[in-house]
Amino acid sequence: MTKERMTIIFITGANKGLGRETARRLIELGHTVLVGARNPEQGAEAAAALGARFVPIDVTDDASVTAAAADVAEQEGSIDVLINNAGIHGPAGDPSTLTGTDALGVFDVNLAGVVRTTTAFLPLLRRSSDPVIVNVSSGMGSLAFTHDPSRVESSAIAPLYSASKAALTMLTTQYAKALTGIRINAADPGYTATDLNGHSGPQTVTEGTDAIVGLATEKPGAGSGRFVDRTGEIAWS
Repeated sequence: MTKERMTIIFITGANKGLGRETARRLIELGHTVLVGARNPEQGAEAAAALGARFVPIDVTDDASVTAAAADVAEQEGSIDVLINNAGIHGPAGDPSTLTGTDALGVFDVNLAGVVRTTTAFLPLLRRSSDPVIVNVSSGMGSLAFTHDPSRVESSAIAPLYSASKAALTMLTTQYAKALTGIRINAADPGYTATDLNGHSGPQTVTEGTDAIVGLATEKPGAGSGRFVDRTGEIAWS
């Protein structure tokens, strides 16, 4: 069920893939969406095509994140929903040649980027009567999923991506405990055909955004600290 009131929603990494489809669906529902993206040309193109406003943001750059929050503060004054969607995959397969630089690069986007963006946008969220944060995580970060031979997650080797998403889900639960005035949840899109996996996933990008859109449009009073996929709440271990 969607909220009766329309909301202002900021999405990182919204120029393509899951972020862009999430933006499209939320705009279709009547919400105001701000398209955040690092690439100015792609971000502006996506925003124009969707009927949204483009806000430049590089989640790995403190100054860029601060400037994005200042831009939104000046133009919109507040936001109701922050969707931390920006993410990268990093090296896959045999981890024998992984470096610390590889690890720092993936975690800088997938985890530290969420921290930077959340901190910068918290003042804007706190001006909302029902603030929401949705962190786009993954079942690839679940010990249970990656050890279950019946699930596709068990056959994939993506060491840094999986580790960063496990960390992001735990970060979500910690934020949810500490920031009790904000509803904060993690979404597992599932194995979706996007640039991240060479469009190999069996799900459509619309199916992959079901959990994200669902969490972004819940009515006030829904739970916090949950891990949700398109079929409902899932346990995390």
